Amino acid sequence: MSTLTSFINRYFGLEKKQSNIKTEVIAGLTTFVAMAYVIFVNPAIISQAGIPMEAAVAATIWTACLCSIAMGLFANVPIAVAPGMGINAFFTFYACNTLGLSWQTALGSVFISGIIFMILTITKLRQHIIDAVPLSLKSAIVAGIGFFIAFVGLQQANIVVQSQATAVTLGHLTDVKVLLAIIGIFIIGALMALRFAGAILVGILIITIAGMCLGVAPVPKAVSDVVSFTLPSIKDTFLQMDIIGALDYGLFSVIFTFTIVELFDNLGTLIGVSKAAGLMDEKGKIEGIDRALMTDSAGTMLSAAFGTCTVTSYVESMVGTQVGGRTGLTTVVVGLCFLLAFIFSPLAALIPGYATAPALIVIGAMMLKTIKNIDFSDHTEVIPVFLTIIMMPLTYSIANGFGFGFVSYCILKVLSKRAKEVKPIMWVISLCFVISFILHS
Repeated sequence: MSTLTSFINRYFGLEKKQSNIKTEVIAGLTTFVAMAYVIFVNPAIISQAGIPMEAAVAATIWTACLCSIAMGLFANVPIAVAPGMGINAFFTFYACNTLGLSWQTALGSVFISGIIFMILTITKLRQHIIDAVPLSLKSAIVAGIGFFIAFVGLQQANIVVQSQATAVTLGHLTDVKVLLAIIGIFIIGALMALRFAGAILVGILIITIAGMCLGVAPVPKAVSDVVSFTLPSIKDTFLQMDIIGALDYGLFSVIFTFTIVELFDNLGTLIGVSKAAGLMDEKGKIEGIDRALMTDSAGTMLSAAFGTCTVTSYVESMVGTQVGGRTGLTTVVVGLCFLLAFIFSPLAALIPGYATAPALIVIGAMMLKTIKNIDFSDHTEVIPVFLTIIMMPLTYSIANGFGFGFVSYCILKVLSKRAKEVKPIMWVISLCFVISFILHS
């Protein structure tokens, strides 16, 4: 036992990071509880693209498990990985439900984006793209995705419904399911304000149980409806990605967006969590970030092979760092917890949409914090930011938000005689968006 302890200490550098095994295990358990909601929310979203629910649950848990363990062992950072909120909404509601792609073709796009992301990381082109996009647009992208996620949640909860007169309008607030969703928002919000680690998970479970008591949610009839010691099958989605179909559809419209969203979303989380954990040096350099990004890109390819959307680093990892997590051992513990979570996988089929909708709304709201980085006194920054954010939910497309933001940024800088502020890569990306708009108009 002492030999194993000594090996773990040396491998993860616990003493160097002023940590210990007990602290790292507690941090891992805390992080898992904070992000366990992904087991229910992600399958609920991607199953609407046509992916069988059982396979969606299995793919979610396997990718979260394997990718988190890989992140811990290879990159040695306390940052857990799982299928991303926001990108799963893009996968389902835009790529599949709006563009009409099959879920197999969408998975093919995810796989290719993982390859592209790996190439960008290895060749260092990633850094040039990141540097070329202004901080205001980086902030707007995250905030815009937050609006998009929240809008999807509001629709799933029927708080916002379709209207022939005004496109959207307020739903029937006296409906029991709508009321439960609204209560769910308050429960999750209050628990988060009280810094409760499992706020989202607890909120989902409370609303589900309340729905069962009120007769508007299915009630488990046997123990097997709640727990199972048999792994759910992944055969319906394993290696079902249609790479040729994704290439035939076109690299730009879907694959480019998967890649860019993954790039900025993942990097933002890595920076935020690393800074909170004290893992960033005075020059802003993060130890192991290249390995972390390589792990993430490999994880993206793995997620497509298993049958779920792009994986990304989870900001909930910050909860673990707040209780002392400093190394990859924290993340390995998270991965092992996801493996044990297979026991409760049948629960996913019992969670109604109005119970997971509050989680989407709250997650969307939390993503708005990036707007603090925007200079609202500069109109050449504010207008592109506004267009980026507003066009995502209103056109039901993250890609359109990107396009309007990037193109308007370049045009306004030129018209205000500040063209020198636009990096060459921004011109290339904007031109690609213009071509895409023309082709799809």
